[in-house]
Amino acid sequence: MQRIIQLLLLPSTFFLLAALSTGCSKTNGFQHHTGSAMAVDSFIPSKGGLGTEILISGLNYTTDTNQVAVIINGHQLKVVKVDGRQIMAVVPAKCGSGHIIVKIGNDSVVSAGMFNYQYAHIVSTLAGKGTAGFANGNGTEAEFSFGGQNWYRSMGITVDSNLNVYVADPGNHCIRKIDSSGNVTTLAGDPTNSGYADGKGAAARFSLPYDVALDPAGNIWSVDPGNWDIRKIAPDGTAVTWAWGGQAPWSISIDPISGDPFYSSCANPGNVYQVTAQWNSSAIISGLDYPAGIRFDRSGNLYVVGNGDNVVHKFSVSTWTDSVIAGNGTAGYVDGPATQAEFSAPWGLGLDAAGNLYIAGNGTWDGGSYNPDQSIRYVDAGTRAVSTFAGSGTSGYIDGVGAAAAFSAPTGVCVDKNGTVYILDKNNNRIRKIITQ
Repeated sequence: MQRIIQLLLLPSTFFLLAALSTGCSKTNGFQHHTGSAMAVDSFIPSKGGLGTEILISGLNYTTDTNQVAVIINGHQLKVVKVDGRQIMAVVPAKCGSGHIIVKIGNDSVVSAGMFNYQYAHIVSTLAGKGTAGFANGNGTEAEFSFGGQNWYRSMGITVDSNLNVYVADPGNHCIRKIDSSGNVTTLAGDPTNSGYADGKGAAARFSLPYDVALDPAGNIWSVDPGNWDIRKIAPDGTAVTWAWGGQAPWSISIDPISGDPFYSSCANPGNVYQVTAQWNSSAIISGLDYPAGIRFDRSGNLYVVGNGDNVVHKFSVSTWTDSVIAGNGTAGYVDGPATQAEFSAPWGLGLDAAGNLYIAGNGTWDGGSYNPDQSIRYVDAGTRAVSTFAGSGTSGYIDGVGAAAAFSAPTGVCVDKNGTVYILDKNNNRIRKIITQ
């Protein structure tokens, strides 16, 4: 009789254990149940950059990493571990901020909170040995002479669509070219001969080339306050004088609307001139306080760095109506809203495709370490808020990330089509490169 009772109990015990097992699976989330609700209860950390590991906790996940997709701002993260209730995923470069989406099969869930992506600005050396001199070569084999502690104040750096960088090298009286592989050559001018002459390559003569700009045809335009001239340099290095400066020309930019070169003179009062044809130029903006870098955006608005008044001006396309878009006029080094930010003798200027501005921070006559700003500042295209893109108030030479990097009198800045930023680092006699990830 006892054996019969035991046999009768066995099926009930089996079904009870099976029910407990199923209940445990649902409770602990070790098996994804298609069509059932998923959840993201929490995730840590809530902010981070490239390589950040995010731990996502929730319900109805799985133990198979191949079944799970985690997405932020349209970018898929690498899933490295899942255990049914938690997912570990790694943030990719330039991910951006957004809600976390977890997908398993056709099921998905969106987090209530947002992950805030923090971009890292990684500074490295593109070219230059660090000592003043002249040498062509690859990367750090090359030498430039941007002036060290003397009064040269070149802001001349620009980049074309093939990622060739062109640099005005005043101490060597020439225009240099750095190709996308880091090879430095001389495009025009003779480093052993300062002077004035049109010609091709080494036959051309420059005195103090201070700035360069590119037109859509690939011509490089230069200004030379030593010769008071504006030159047009063909891609093969043939230099032709295009105009004489109404004042000594220091900075140059090409208007995308008219195609004309515009140049400024760093004087007080200083003017901005338009060159409408060869040998024909006239002042269109007058009375500025030591205007330094000038650049156009894609719509034809002109931006001018005020070295003397420590602000950034915007002159509206066609009307040239002046407005101050950043800086309160006080010399200093303060980030913040446009009207509260402070610059200290700002110099070079660059724009990216989105219209964000980059300001090279130290345009003092001698590039002195006493200047409180030895950084590259960033002016947001929308809010005009000012922040430090890389570097700090301390002069030096350090490749690193953001504020950990150091420049010594950065005077020129430009941005390529991919968003990579290039810096003419005067006292370090180097060209630096900033990649954002």
